[in-house]
Amino acid sequence: MSLDAFLHDLHHDIDKTKPPGLEVDWEDGPLAYKLYRGLSVIPLAAEVPLTLEGMEGHAKRQPDLRAMGHFLWYVYGLTQWSQSVPVTTIVPGMTVLQSYRRFVPSGGALYPNEVYVYLKLADLPAGVYHYDVAHHRLVLLREGDFDSYIARALGNRCDVSACFGAVFVTTFFWKNFFKYHYFSYRLQGLDAGALIGQLLEVSKRFGFEPGVYVRFLDRALNELLGVSEQEESVYAVIPLSVNPAMTWFAHVDNEAGRDSAEGLRGELPPVQHDHYVRSRRVKEFPLLLQMHEASLDETLRPLQPIRGARIAHGEDQTIALPGVKRLAFDLASVCRQRFSPDADFVRGKVTQEQLALLLQEATASCSYRNDLDETAESPVPRVFLYVCLYQVEGIPDGAYRYDSEAHALQRVRDGDHRFLLQQGMSLDNVNLFQVPLCFHVAGDQDHLKAALGFRGYRIQQMEAGMLVQRLLLAAAAIGMGGHPLLGFDVGLSDELYRMTSQGLTSLIQIPVGPHRPCPRLQGGLHG
Repeated sequence: MSLDAFLHDLHHDIDKTKPPGLEVDWEDGPLAYKLYRGLSVIPLAAEVPLTLEGMEGHAKRQPDLRAMGHFLWYVYGLTQWSQSVPVTTIVPGMTVLQSYRRFVPSGGALYPNEVYVYLKLADLPAGVYHYDVAHHRLVLLREGDFDSYIARALGNRCDVSACFGAVFVTTFFWKNFFKYHYFSYRLQGLDAGALIGQLLEVSKRFGFEPGVYVRFLDRALNELLGVSEQEESVYAVIPLSVNPAMTWFAHVDNEAGRDSAEGLRGELPPVQHDHYVRSRRVKEFPLLLQMHEASLDETLRPLQPIRGARIAHGEDQTIALPGVKRLAFDLASVCRQRFSPDADFVRGKVTQEQLALLLQEATASCSYRNDLDETAESPVPRVFLYVCLYQVEGIPDGAYRYDSEAHALQRVRDGDHRFLLQQGMSLDNVNLFQVPLCFHVAGDQDHLKAALGFRGYRIQQMEAGMLVQRLLLAAAAIGMGGHPLLGFDVGLSDELYRMTSQGLTSLIQIPVGPHRPCPRLQGGLHG
């Protein structure tokens, strides 16, 4: 299968990404977290703060190990134990679903991403660490100063020496391939984006200045972490600073001095770390690895900023939304409240102010410091929000596109489209007739391939995931729930919003609305 055909199937023909009659071997499934063995570990403080209000006061001050432990826990730590019974199995012999949750959503709660950090703190040996979420501790992988190595792997576009550290977000392929087969490739980018979106929000509360790099020498950084790219690879690098005036995304024009991944790798002594997966039989995934191989950067050539597109509709179809102030909320509290309803949505009206808050807060995440926009003052987003409304106060039912620049809705089609959207779902796990807002994140239908090659696909999915996480947090802040879904008819949604003529396609569907409490047993995991 060609890689172009593979990308098409990931969005338009999901059944082709899985073998017929695929049976998931749950007994041999991998752990949702990576466990290293035989390495030095540094425990992190278990007494995490239950509020993040007032944390900004630590700005401009380099964090200590205790603060970094709190930061990592809020970004990706194990936060909740949950036990529930699926509605479809309430019969004799029913099974109970038990899982450990985090503050970010993940397809099937499988969490295919891992977090590594390079830290230079006063009370910690400088080096590269893995964040062991199962034990809330750091595992030392390489000790030493790697400022120059990381800077060169980023194309000498970041002054790593001016940062107190950097976060590496990787994807461990088998962790969700075992369930979703090749469809996992789409999920991995979205999950990584949700994680990055959470990291950006938590960084604000801790007074950190993050910069997101999605273009780098992959193999050089994989070598630094000591991971095998046949099973795991870096998807994003986020250097962290406490200096708001730091210069980001500088360019070095010396073509002869540009590093290659292979050249950098040779500067490090090879390491092999023992880690535990749990699965006794790890299946091969050659097509996923072929796609991954095609996405790697071996050298970093100068690249113009990747601009989004301004989408226009008729001015007579524009509905101005009320001006609202940015939401102020305690992120810790909202993270605990965030919930993904399925059968738990309940009918309820939504005010214009609530809709305006949701849209404004969600799209604020489209403006973040990254190496695609670089230093552009008013970057045009590469992902967009569309929404089908039902019984929103003062707004006719219909399908709309949100114009974030004008803070207005552009009407695409009138009417109640819940029946059409319900028909387009591959599973009946959500009753869309109970949902007043059904959002769709849209992006370039060629998945940024013209500018970035096959790497553009995973970058687009990560940006979509970031937008989704921000939307979910905003929904929780106003007392609603949202449920990200990929089991929907992309062609149907594209036609509904007339996206094709705009060069866009639907990437993910998120019903949002009021919900009742879910019948489950749960408890917080914190000291």
